[in-house]
Amino acid sequence: MVGTIADKERGRAARLADRWHAWRAARARPADGFAAEPEPRAIGDPARGRELLAGNLMFAGHLVEAPEADLWDLGVAEPAFVAETQSFAWLDDLAAVGGPAARRLAQRWLAGWIARFGRGRGPGWTPALAARRLGRWIDHAAFLAPGLDSAAQAAWLGALAGHAAFVARRWRAAPPGLPRVEAACALVQAGLTLEGLEAHRAPARDALERVCRGEIDAAGGLASRNAEELMEVLSLLTWTAGALRAARRAPGPAHAAAMERIAPALRALRHADGGLPRFHGGGRGVPGRLDAALAAAGARRRMPDGPSMGYARLSAGRTTVVLDAAPPPGGAAAGEAHASTLAVEVTSGRRPVIVSCGAGASFGPGWRRAGRAGAAHSVLLVEGLSSARLGASGGARQARAALEGAPRRVPVEMARTPEAQRVEAGQDGYRAEFGLTHARVLSLSADGRRLSGEDFLVALEAEDERRFDAARAAGKLRGIGFQIRFHLHPEAEPALAPLGAEVSVTLRSGEVWVLRPEAEPRTRLTLEPSVYLERGRLRPRATQQIVLSGRAVEYGTRVRWSLAKADDTALAVRDLAEAVDVYE
Repeated sequence: MVGTIADKERGRAARLADRWHAWRAARARPADGFAAEPEPRAIGDPARGRELLAGNLMFAGHLVEAPEADLWDLGVAEPAFVAETQSFAWLDDLAAVGGPAARRLAQRWLAGWIARFGRGRGPGWTPALAARRLGRWIDHAAFLAPGLDSAAQAAWLGALAGHAAFVARRWRAAPPGLPRVEAACALVQAGLTLEGLEAHRAPARDALERVCRGEIDAAGGLASRNAEELMEVLSLLTWTAGALRAARRAPGPAHAAAMERIAPALRALRHADGGLPRFHGGGRGVPGRLDAALAAAGARRRMPDGPSMGYARLSAGRTTVVLDAAPPPGGAAAGEAHASTLAVEVTSGRRPVIVSCGAGASFGPGWRRAGRAGAAHSVLLVEGLSSARLGASGGARQARAALEGAPRRVPVEMARTPEAQRVEAGQDGYRAEFGLTHARVLSLSADGRRLSGEDFLVALEAEDERRFDAARAAGKLRGIGFQIRFHLHPEAEPALAPLGAEVSVTLRSGEVWVLRPEAEPRTRLTLEPSVYLERGRLRPRATQQIVLSGRAVEYGTRVRWSLAKADDTALAVRDLAEAVDVYE
């Protein structure tokens, strides 16, 4: 209770500080103009841009059909909706469409925002949102500026200067990780590109140096363990480094070193299709952005031999396997942590096969909470429970509650032989309640055509055996139930064989993978419904999951399974992409 009260007081103090500094910043001297025309960093989605032009306004999973409406009059109070509109990330999509109509809409919404909120009022005056707006306004200056009359241009230059002043005062209060990096980078960009704001240059560069030292660890990772956020951080750092070089200034030593560390870490996280693992609030990433960021970074340091940012990766042939091999993140990142320890994802060429359901934040608090649970990942659960349970915060904040009872020890070992790559890992998240330690061993053959898996539930010590006996007795000695879940991508089509002996999974590339338990008569193989939570869609996509279930009746239980390509699947596959409607 004391901690909750203290958190509320800190939150109230931060909001008051934001309001005060926003009021002061709105009175800053306007910028004189653009000293240089920045190159756009972010490439949006033209399909979403065309939907905005048609009046189909979809933000944070909410669709509002309102042609000709002012974005700021929609009246949707959902915090995620408000944050997404206030961030101006939609500018990427309108700029991707281009043309007079998209420009007029962007200019109208920009003018509406300045008129309503530009004097330091409204919900968008937080360090993270203000920095994101500032970055987007600078990023798309060449798109926004043509055709503005003198009054609109003066209002915009005043708002840019006010944002720079606000971010300069409040960047330290931005949440750690990506938001703090974004704030420092936006401030550097403002000092470099806006005439009259040169005074921000040196402090902004110092802020970015401090952020790079504090937010990027020695192995090039983030405390949040969110791979998509790490990609966005590298994209921001390379963009800012390019702007510094264009202004004949070199990136600072911490800035340059951070890019050198991040690039190999991201290479070690990437699936065969270029996507990223969908754990701890992250998605697969905007297509092409990771390759662009890696190319711009120019780092040549080799990938780490062991886990990167807590993920172990196996790769051979067309196949990649990523295992979450670390405890969930804590501290400031705990509100986005997933109960995904020892969860696995598998990709074959350009086609994801075994996936995580993903972060459900864009579909509301309920889906956010569901996406964080162990049942949303391809992992073993004991009695249907996650290896870490969401704490009880109550109300809408419950979806962002920290995890309780999370694994503390997650030992991991990786090895490589001419025949296979292998990873062994364990976690103690079920030890306190059931006396069981979960261990998972994965082995990927050298040609990438077979993934062999073993899942163990073991009572390691005498105290663990007593806990196991107590839990087993509570279940009338029928044993302790477990389920091993394998969530499938929506474009993977499963078929359960007669008598439940195996499941074949057909990909759109024509490849066929077969999952089967090996010599385990006490386990049962079934197909069950699942969902795939993907940002940018109106609703979750329906899919299926393979569930291998059984009961642990002894102090040691082992389940072996394999996922292998069918013998008649070609070694070389011509895989053509198909366009998919984002509003399915």
